[in-house]
Amino acid sequence: MSKLEVRVRFAPSPTGGFHVGGARTALYNYLYARHTDGSFILRIEDTDRTRYAEDSLADHIQGLRWLGIEWDEGPEVGGEYGPYFQSERLELYQRYAERLVQEGRAYYCFCSTERLAHLRERQRTEGGSMGYDRHCRELTSTEISAYRSSGITPVVRLKAPLTGTTAFHDVLRGDISVDNRTLEDLVLLKSDGFPTYHLAAVVDDHLMRITHIMRGDEWLTSVPQRIVLYDAFGWIPPKYIHLPTILDPSGKGKLSKRRKHEPGERAYPVFVNEFATLGYLPEAMVNYLARVGWSLDDKTELFSMEELIDHFDPSGISKAPAVFSYDKLAWMNGIYIRRLEKEALAKRLVPFLERAGFEADLSMALGLAPLVQERTKQLSDVPSLVDFFFVDKLDYEPELLVQKKMDAEGTLEALAAAEEALSGLSAFDEQSLESVLRALAERLNLKAGQLFGTVRVAVTGRRVAPPLFGTLKVLGKEKVLDRLSLARALLEEDRA
Repeated sequence: MSKLEVRVRFAPSPTGGFHVGGARTALYNYLYARHTDGSFILRIEDTDRTRYAEDSLADHIQGLRWLGIEWDEGPEVGGEYGPYFQSERLELYQRYAERLVQEGRAYYCFCSTERLAHLRERQRTEGGSMGYDRHCRELTSTEISAYRSSGITPVVRLKAPLTGTTAFHDVLRGDISVDNRTLEDLVLLKSDGFPTYHLAAVVDDHLMRITHIMRGDEWLTSVPQRIVLYDAFGWIPPKYIHLPTILDPSGKGKLSKRRKHEPGERAYPVFVNEFATLGYLPEAMVNYLARVGWSLDDKTELFSMEELIDHFDPSGISKAPAVFSYDKLAWMNGIYIRRLEKEALAKRLVPFLERAGFEADLSMALGLAPLVQERTKQLSDVPSLVDFFFVDKLDYEPELLVQKKMDAEGTLEALAAAEEALSGLSAFDEQSLESVLRALAERLNLKAGQLFGTVRVAVTGRRVAPPLFGTLKVLGKEKVLDRLSLARALLEEDRA
């Protein structure tokens, strides 16, 4: 491997849904790998077996691929430095933990959970520093043997330095130094033989040749102990880039994975699969997520994946928290929907129409696509805009047929005239429909908007609907004439 090759990783823990915060982290790593002709590695940190969820793993895999983020090494792909599931690397972690013990950089701890709980309670009561009191740090070999003879399986703890400072450099935040007296003796290997996150991540990052770690800034405080662990192994740590926090729309709190909503409060989506289900386009999500904390300049908003790869550099990442604006995402999604070719939009509409219970094939979606394209901000809105195409009988109040400055008698006359005029059309296309209805409005001494409004309600059951002439064309001549006739009957019945 060339010394100059950038190797980055996204390492989710499959214990919950694929959050947009994690998606942004994955995206930034992916963009940087592609920008530098490096490698993007997907590693699954699944050692927390009590919280592991198979559907969570599938959710992450599916979400990454939906966004267009493909990995060079990892699950379903393989690679030189596998396996890429931490649960399949336990022997490695155990071997490296034992090495640290033998070299005096870690130690066995036999403290029971009861003793540790009592210690925490006493520290809370007495005040002062919290954390492990290093009770087992200097056990003799005789004491260790005695504990083992009694059947106690120890954990392995890192022997953190007690004096001096530990320093590291973050690409965004500069040089950071901490007093070693504030560091804890972290558990590296649990009594069940599973590693903690700290040991597993450091071992894997080293063995997988990771050069840059780009992750959320909530992990910033853990870096000093990582540096101590790297030093204990005699390894050179990677470069760190800690990303700004993503705030909720209020700007007052983190966009949390665990949402609690007050009564009447809007429930915002936070997981990638929710955005997909709501009909956000993956290219719009990629564009928006890239802009949550990163910028090229003070004016450019829209980027394709290829453009992001060309321009992405960590120097453009902000240190300040970034607000997740659902309004801006919706605006951006609308732009991407309007940019789609009609055929591409139709293909994307079919699943949303089918999910709503409509029998809609690609041919039907091709007719609907231009009618909704200019008005749609997310594809899940479309079924409610076009549901009248798929029902046998409309349900609406007859007074909706009567437009401003019209009465029921004039409306009935207009409906009958429209039915007669449209029945004589040989070509039921938008141009012919508009020409006939405009001429009819003039002959009836009506404003075009009055006649169009009456016809719109008759064929859609609503006053606001997609463009009228396109709607009539897609509905087809037979259905349009039938609905005009039913509208007359409904209004006559209401008058009786």
